[in-house]
Amino acid sequence: MLRRFFVVFALLAICYTAGAQDLRAPAYPLVTHNPYLSIWSMGNELNGLPTKHWTGDDHSITGIIKIDNQYYRIIGEEAKQFETVLPTADEKSYKVKYTEEEPANDWLKADFKDEAWKSGAAPFSDNESLAKTLWKSKHLWVRRSFDMPSGDFKKLYLKLRHDDNIKVYINGEKIYDVEGWKDQYKFIAIEDQVAKKLKKKGNVLAIHIENTAGGAWLDAGIVKETDAMAKIDIQKAKQTGVDLHATRTVYHFDCGTAKVDVTFTSPALLDDLELLSRPVSYVSVKTNFSDNSKHDVKYYFGVGSNLAVHTPAQEVETWKYSENNLAIMKAGTVEQPILKRKGDGVRIDWGYAYVATEAGANTSQYITPAGSAILPFVNGKNPGTEGGQSGKSMVMSTVTDLGSVKGETKEQVYLIGYDELQSVQLFDQKLTPWWKKNYESMEGLLAQSMKDYKQVYERCEAFDSQLDKDAVAAGGEKYAELCNLAYRQAIAAHSLLENKEGDLLFMSKENHSNGSINTVDITYPSSPLFLIYNPDLVKGMMNGIFYYSESGRWKKPFPAHDLGTYPIATGQTYGEDMPVEEAGNMLTLAAAIAEMEGNADYAKSHWATLTTWAEYLMKSGFDPANQLSTDDFAGHLARNANLSIKAIMAIASYGKLAGMLGDKAAEKKYMSAAKDFAKKWTKLANNGDHYTLAFEKKGTWSQKYNLVWDDMLDFHVFPESVHQKEIKYYLTQQRKYGLPLDSRKTYTKSDWVMWTASMADNEEDFKALINPMWDYANETQDRVPVSDWHETTDARVPNFKARSVVGGYFMKMLQWKLENKK
Repeated sequence: MLRRFFVVFALLAICYTAGAQDLRAPAYPLVTHNPYLSIWSMGNELNGLPTKHWTGDDHSITGIIKIDNQYYRIIGEEAKQFETVLPTADEKSYKVKYTEEEPANDWLKADFKDEAWKSGAAPFSDNESLAKTLWKSKHLWVRRSFDMPSGDFKKLYLKLRHDDNIKVYINGEKIYDVEGWKDQYKFIAIEDQVAKKLKKKGNVLAIHIENTAGGAWLDAGIVKETDAMAKIDIQKAKQTGVDLHATRTVYHFDCGTAKVDVTFTSPALLDDLELLSRPVSYVSVKTNFSDNSKHDVKYYFGVGSNLAVHTPAQEVETWKYSENNLAIMKAGTVEQPILKRKGDGVRIDWGYAYVATEAGANTSQYITPAGSAILPFVNGKNPGTEGGQSGKSMVMSTVTDLGSVKGETKEQVYLIGYDELQSVQLFDQKLTPWWKKNYESMEGLLAQSMKDYKQVYERCEAFDSQLDKDAVAAGGEKYAELCNLAYRQAIAAHSLLENKEGDLLFMSKENHSNGSINTVDITYPSSPLFLIYNPDLVKGMMNGIFYYSESGRWKKPFPAHDLGTYPIATGQTYGEDMPVEEAGNMLTLAAAIAEMEGNADYAKSHWATLTTWAEYLMKSGFDPANQLSTDDFAGHLARNANLSIKAIMAIASYGKLAGMLGDKAAEKKYMSAAKDFAKKWTKLANNGDHYTLAFEKKGTWSQKYNLVWDDMLDFHVFPESVHQKEIKYYLTQQRKYGLPLDSRKTYTKSDWVMWTASMADNEEDFKALINPMWDYANETQDRVPVSDWHETTDARVPNFKARSVVGGYFMKMLQWKLENKK
């Protein structure tokens, strides 16, 4: 029987007050729709830092409220603006002197004679398609001469992108030394004592970089901070709280006698594909006063054109106009390289970002360069820009004058949207976003979104409340807070599409772990969320993989790892197959869909393919050869006991599906095989008080998270004692921030911990495993969209952020839903 928690959870669900969130999120979701339109606040205060894309680049939203004669910042912070002193390669081509052989000790000094060195253009990289100078050796020394004719040496920054370890010098003085890599440009302040020694002629920027592993990259320049905003007096509003819900993030501020609430709503309701597909978020600002006096109130709302560029150096074109009773602005690159850029740390640079609000006499809009965007609001002078202008780092600004306010609550709603034009290339098809099935233009979608605002908000509010109650009933208050943290992040790592055959596609991007599109072992851990609210979306993640095999393009007897590198899905680009992993994932998910829907119709439509994969696992799945699993960062492993469980669960899944389709002989064959394999497994993996990481490898252990399906899908091929023994042992291996993934390292995967904890047969053990995950999210120093990979010793993040696999946090709720369904 499926395990049941105590009645106390039902009582907690009744007593729980929606919105009473105590979790300090590593990052707060603001505008979250897909891998490109994904904006976050990566700190405690909404008005303390610039808002950012999940990759860490600025995707700026700013908000200011003027009350009488005082200005209060409520949203974001203006990112520093820079003037180029020494351009990087994204701005202008340049050449340097370089060598790959270790030079004399004085190579970093300005007067060093480098005539014998080679000359090459930046960037330096091992990527042949992107490098101006190919660099494949371990070490590189670079010298770049430059002048400073202006003589202005204040507020200088090194602008740098590097991979890997690097040391940087100016005229022989070290200004930067770091181990590691950064796949985006970062800005490092140059200390005044170094800057003031610069000369008007004959300076040298000298760099030594070491490629330790993986890719290689070097591009460096110098910029100067501008100070256009230095004399503007804007007070930081006092943030008094933040409520993180599944679809909404609500901030509360004190601005003198005014109470101001700022709400970001991304209406990601999974059972409504039309609404889910809309790439439009609502930003609501509500103001009321605690006194009984009249106050003059104005709002400023600014959105940067960096939402529509990969790098701020790209030139954009902007427009300002009215349509459908909306005041609208939009921005996009002049180049419009549709579907030309792929990869992991990538921002979209085709299509158009939109900002809209209700048109009226009290609303004005203008577009200016970023460094001066707030000036017209503060000095009351509208610059009168009409759009159609081009530039770099522009800001689309809206000013709303509420006039004299007394007593009543005033609300202003802004829309932020994005039209990708084309989202994904699937083999020979270039696919448009799903929402374009219903709307001819973005202007039409914006108009409908504004019309629907109150209704949509009420639906989101009701959904958030119900999710809270269900999650508390399933796993407790801390568990519910983790589900709220994960909800929008899991969804926003996907694009909703339809191919020319009319099949639904819900294609993931493997954020921050190689950028693959439609990775099977990303689909598998993320599936619990989508199985609960709309199994069709799990089908949408599987359809492309089935098509790849069934079209004949993929000929192997197990599924591909991926369909390409996002957004180009033209065939697997990951360098190595994961045969048992991916076959096990697809078969188990097919059975989970059948369990949720009460029929095996989806499996039936792909039965020949599923049969091929099941036969492969019967031959090669039980005792896996040396290969990667989904935890590929941990390296290759032969005889992986947890991977063997995955194969056994998949074989049982095929048997279950066969039975649902009326093939009793196949059901008996595969279920019997799964049970026989389980018996062998308990002997080969036995290590006294626990089971091993790999067969017959004594003294090792690992989380057997794949075992969670055994009870959930009513297989019962493993003895109950296996579950109990593992949970009991895990509780002896806990560290401050959770249960390590296995005995090899101290790091863990929080999504797998959620699965492992769901195998517990009592509330106390479940919470003992879950609560350290809450502590990690609450205390980690790494302020990024929550990582599923962290150190259990200090809560630091080795890698991974903004990944969809946090949908796996919903495993306990899925289990709870299935229990209550039966």
